[in-house]
Amino acid sequence: MHKRPDRASVNKRITIRKGDIEETFIRSSGPGGQNVNKVATAVQLRLHTKYADLPEEIVTRLVALAGQRATKDGDILIEANRFRTQEHNREDARQRLNKLINRATQHLSLRKKTKPARSAIERRLKQKTGRGMIKKLRGRVIDSEYCP
Repeated sequence: MHKRPDRASVNKRITIRKGDIEETFIRSSGPGGQNVNKVATAVQLRLHTKYADLPEEIVTRLVALAGQRATKDGDILIEANRFRTQEHNREDARQRLNKLINRATQHLSLRKKTKPARSAIERRLKQKTGRGMIKKLRGRVIDSEYCP
């Protein structure tokens, strides 16, 4: 499979058009020394899910997994300002987006309900009855023969 220059690969099955991703550089609040107020090193990466050619079920899971990072329009917004350079922050944002998309592509298997065996139920009820008897016998003892 050859790479297409207008697409970014997420995994073997999914690629995203580069036009569906918008990058904006903003001033970072993190490390940077004297440069922090002059240079826009932080990256705001926005994935337009409406226009991305992703399957609908993956888009739904992606928006749910994104949580607060998802906008009302269904866009995914990722901010990266861990590093001092634009390139490192850009790479960090892209990796975080790829991780999020990969998590959305994984199918979660539903939990199968199980029923305990009849013998296990009987054992549990027998133990409960036994514990109840022990607790009942701990009560006050009144014996009419020996009381004056």
